[in-house]
Amino acid sequence: MPNTALLRRASALALMLAMPGFALAQAPQAAPSTPAANTAAPTPSPDTVVASVNGKPITQGDLAIAADDPALSLPGVDDAQKKSLLVDYMVDLRVGAQAAEAAKIGDTPEFKRKLAYFRDKLLLDDYLEQEAKRAVTPEAEHAIYDQTVKLMKPEEEVHARHILVDNEGDAKKIAARIKGGEDFAKVAAETSKDPGSKAEGGDLGWFTKERMVPDFANAAFAMKPGQVSDPVKSQFGWHVIKVEEKRTKPQPTFDELKDQIDQHIVRKAQQDLILKLRAEAKIDRTDAAPAAAQPAPETKKP
Repeated sequence: MPNTALLRRASALALMLAMPGFALAQAPQAAPSTPAANTAAPTPSPDTVVASVNGKPITQGDLAIAADDPALSLPGVDDAQKKSLLVDYMVDLRVGAQAAEAAKIGDTPEFKRKLAYFRDKLLLDDYLEQEAKRAVTPEAEHAIYDQTVKLMKPEEEVHARHILVDNEGDAKKIAARIKGGEDFAKVAAETSKDPGSKAEGGDLGWFTKERMVPDFANAAFAMKPGQVSDPVKSQFGWHVIKVEEKRTKPQPTFDELKDQIDQHIVRKAQQDLILKLRAEAKIDRTDAAPAAAQPAPETKKP
């Protein structure tokens, strides 16, 4: 079980290595590359010994386990430095663990309870991970995708531009300029107070109705493509709006939803497994069970 102080040390070293100039100052200069040097090195075996502490080996497999520890995350550190840091950490871990063994720390009831807890936790974590790998299949992914897009209702989208000013008088003058033939994007770049769209000629891209404040959205969705609005007031000021295009929002592709689908499949598979295991187990609780929730009074649903 990793020592908290050692984890803090590893984190501190990681921060130092991430500081500008530190890695360059500490790392030796790489030799000029040659055709032979560019050949990828073979992946070392998990049993490859990288160090030993009092005759007990530390292997490449040990480093791989340490590298998966979130507490030892080392962003921005190259592979060679990371390996060196992990070896140092494992040496400290083994030195400390051997000293703790000699002090009979592992014989105390409290330690044994902790060891049993973390063993159970690691077993469950690995078991759930295996279940997740089994559950995420192309067939399951596409089934969820097909169900999802089937339930999606068609939504109208508008592609519009706008110019935002502080008062109605300025908005009327701007609307008159544009309706008189001036380019909307050019006028927006000159006059709009909206920093997010001004540089883009007032372009807001595609949006659905609920993404905009009601006054703005109601006006934009009531317009036809190519139409320029009269001044529209919202909580942000006065707008002159031009609708460029309208369309039915396209359905998301499988690739766009894949990560969310996989997360859903994994959560459901793991939850179903735990519920199944609980149902099959004989569970006796000696603590006071929480009182059963009373059904709420019958009420009229909206």
